[in-house]
Amino acid sequence: MSSRETTGGVAAAAPAAVLGRRRRGARDRQTVAAWVLVLPFVLLFLAFTAGPVLGSLGMSFTDIRQRDLRTPFAVDGVGFGNYAKALSDETFRKAAFNTAYFVVVGVPLTLVVALAAAVLLDRGVQRFRSVFRVGYYLPVVTSIVAIAVIWRFVLAPDSGLVNSVLGWFGIDGPNWLASKTWAMPSLIAMAVWRNFGSAMIIFLAGLQGIPQSVEEAGQIDGAGSWQRFRYVIWPLLRPTSFFVVVNSTIGAVTGLQAFDLVFVLTKGGPARATSTVVLYIYEQAFTFNNMGYAAALTTVVVAILVICTGLMFGVTRGGRFDED
Repeated sequence: MSSRETTGGVAAAAPAAVLGRRRRGARDRQTVAAWVLVLPFVLLFLAFTAGPVLGSLGMSFTDIRQRDLRTPFAVDGVGFGNYAKALSDETFRKAAFNTAYFVVVGVPLTLVVALAAAVLLDRGVQRFRSVFRVGYYLPVVTSIVAIAVIWRFVLAPDSGLVNSVLGWFGIDGPNWLASKTWAMPSLIAMAVWRNFGSAMIIFLAGLQGIPQSVEEAGQIDGAGSWQRFRYVIWPLLRPTSFFVVVNSTIGAVTGLQAFDLVFVLTKGGPARATSTVVLYIYEQAFTFNNMGYAAALTTVVVAILVICTGLMFGVTRGGRFDED
């Protein structure tokens, strides 16, 4: 090989090496910039999410309580004692049953009402559509105290709107919020009325994302309104429906849906008929000062939610939820 060829090869390799170093340097700078941008979120996540979760998990193995306001918290290790206590706690089982009742009845009702409202706004209402959207969504952002005051008047046993209307037909309405039979259905009705607006917005976005040509093809094939909804629109909405179901279930178990209405209106009564797991955990932690036991109950509830959500995702991946 001649010296000229050797020199040419070195000269050609040198720019390639320089270009490679520049690319690696650019990637390194991008990585550093990405970490700088992500770091505030990571720190907030560690401080306010991961840290408290790990702290609560650790507390669940202790009997931590504050004996009085002048002394610090006393911590005694109890191992799995709190979890064993949860298995034999009749009140916790009652609260878990009430929560399951709230979810099994309330979530499907919310789904149906929200979907009906979304279809009405997307295909039925032509004028004042924005007004209806705001009206349906307004309860979601309304203060729970204001909602509680309104519903107390509506469900009042003597002069309430519901019992007054029933009286026109000769029906003696019950004391809705003080009845073991009707207290939970009343709270479910209030929760559906208050929260269906959020699901409606999501369904409305899903409906507006369906191509018009798909519906027109069904119409050309002779499908009626119900057939187009059943065989065209609904299959395309199933991913949206899955998100609404999962989000509503988590909200009904751990969120404000299962706590604020119960706390403000019934305090879990009458006779624990409306007590939910979130309310019971709150009572154990801040009323009875059983912080460790409350942390164990929280861990149990989160574990159940994780399992249920995993099963839902498994059904989706298996194709049974999205099949045509």
